[in-house]
Amino acid sequence: MDRSVYVAMTGATQIMRAQDAVAHNLANASTVGFKSQLDAFQSVPVLGQGLGTRINAVAQGIGADTAQGPISTTGRSLDVSLQGSGWIAVQTPDGGEGYTRAGDLQMTADGGLTDSRGNPVLGNSGPINLPDTAKVVIGSDGTISTVPLGQGPETIATVDRIKLVNPDAAQMQMGSDGLMHMSDGSQAANDDTVRLTSGTLEGSNVNPSTELVKMISLSRQYEMQVKSIRTSEDDADSAKQLLQAS
Repeated sequence: MDRSVYVAMTGATQIMRAQDAVAHNLANASTVGFKSQLDAFQSVPVLGQGLGTRINAVAQGIGADTAQGPISTTGRSLDVSLQGSGWIAVQTPDGGEGYTRAGDLQMTADGGLTDSRGNPVLGNSGPINLPDTAKVVIGSDGTISTVPLGQGPETIATVDRIKLVNPDAAQMQMGSDGLMHMSDGSQAANDDTVRLTSGTLEGSNVNPSTELVKMISLSRQYEMQVKSIRTSEDDADSAKQLLQAS
């Protein structure tokens, strides 16, 4: 009986982990540039003594859905969206490099260009810093041009260029910081073919209806595992009573 309880308990635990992934996706259904996290049950052998046929079903992340989300027009000069595939390179808090499609860029008080999480956006030679400017224009190739304060549009000048990359999605993985990283820890190379559209933002590609259906399905599976545990306990109690009667 204890073995059947263990199997059901393990199943219930893994279903709860799968529910966490669904809840995470739903919570980010309106987050700019968010990519839906994919999760699946996989068969994993039980280690230790016993037959090699013992298998557990384990909920594991299998990557992110890199499909493009819906594009909305904002008209804000620091808002950009990527056309097709590609990523914006940012500097992580540990000095490394991460990649995002969240194009709601911000400018700090000292002229630094960051993503919405505060990570510095990378340019030709490191984090981008802009001079005091009256206007910022971001070109389709990531080129940043500015008009100095108190000057006319004829004084526009190029100051830097956003690092845009487009590595194979199979070589990338989602980090705990919410950014994509190269799986081998390397840095992706610049890709001159990646294009931006200024004044627009890419929304989350999470489909709330699909995620809600997954949540309901997992809830039913969880209830089945709990019922199995209770059935095992009832069977154990009945067996105990039979032994006492005999």
